[in-house]
Amino acid sequence: MPRCYRLVFVLPLLFFSLHSTMSRSQTVISLWSNGQMPNDLQNRSVQEKIEVGNDGILRISNIVFPTLSVYVPTTPNGAAVMICPGGGYAIEASGHEGVDVAKWFNSIGVTAFVLKYRLPDDKLWSNKHEVALQDALQGIKIIRESADKYKIDPNRIGIMGFSAGGHLAATVSTLWHQAKELKGFENLSDAQACKPNFSILMYPVITSGPFKHAGSFERLFGKTPSPEQLEHYSAEKQVSAQTPPTLLVHATDDKGVPVENSMLYYDALRKLRIPASMLLYENGGHGFGLAKKLKGSVHSWPESCHQWLVGMGYIQ
Repeated sequence: MPRCYRLVFVLPLLFFSLHSTMSRSQTVISLWSNGQMPNDLQNRSVQEKIEVGNDGILRISNIVFPTLSVYVPTTPNGAAVMICPGGGYAIEASGHEGVDVAKWFNSIGVTAFVLKYRLPDDKLWSNKHEVALQDALQGIKIIRESADKYKIDPNRIGIMGFSAGGHLAATVSTLWHQAKELKGFENLSDAQACKPNFSILMYPVITSGPFKHAGSFERLFGKTPSPEQLEHYSAEKQVSAQTPPTLLVHATDDKGVPVENSMLYYDALRKLRIPASMLLYENGGHGFGLAKKLKGSVHSWPESCHQWLVGMGYIQ
C-alpha cells in the first residue's frame, strides 16, 4: 500500500472548518509511493491552495501531492466509485462534487474514493496534459489492489467525474488499455488493473469539436494544441469495444458545457452496442452536484443513478 503523507491527514480537518457539508474521510492515501510522481519537475516553490468563495464552493488548486480520500459506508455492498471533481482543469471543486457525493454513495452502501488529481501546470510537470490521467489510472489501480481491505468486489469498481472531471473519467474509460504507454506504468503487468467497470459522467467535457469547453482544452494543451492531441483527448472519438458501460447526466440549459458533449459520447457508445443510459433535464445549468438546492426533476438524479446501478448489477 502506498505510504500516506502526514500533511494529507491534516487537510480533511481544514476542509471541515472551511465547508460545513464536508467531513473527514477515514483514510487518505498518497497515489505515488515516496512522492515519486511521473512527469515531476521537482518544483516545490508552488504551494497548494484551498479556499471557499462567496458562492460557498470549496476550491483546491496548485496540487502537488495527489491523493485518494476513502469514505467507507457502515455496511459496504461491494461496489466502489472513484470520484473526480470538476473545475476546468484549473481547480477542483472537491466539496459539492467530491465529498458530498462520497457521503451520498455511502448512504447506499457504496465505498467512495475522492480523487485529488494533479492539474496541468508547466511549472510543475512535463507533458502536463498527462498528469491527471496518470493519477486517475493509478487511483483505479490502487482501489483494485485494496479490494480485500475495503470489502470491494474488484469487478464492481466505477469512475465518476463532474465537468472537466467528467472528461478525466471519460479519458480513463476510453484510454485505460494504453496505460503502459505512460510514465509511471512501465512495470504494469496488466492494464486491466486500471480499467473502471463502469462510469458515471456528470455534465462532462467530452469533445474537442464545435461543442468543446475551450478552457479545459487550453489548460491541457495551451493555446496551440496539435490536431493529434485534440483527437486523442476527444473522448467520443476514442470509444471502443473496451469502453465500460456508462451513465450520463446533463441539463439542456447548461451554458458552461453544452449538452451535446454527453449526446456525442452516448451516440458513440450506442454505435458499438455498449450499455449506455442518459438522464437529460430541461433545467439545472452547470455544476449542480447533488442538485439539493434545485427544484424540478434534476433534483432526482441521485435516485435515478441508484436505480441504474441496481439495474446494471453493480449494486446487488
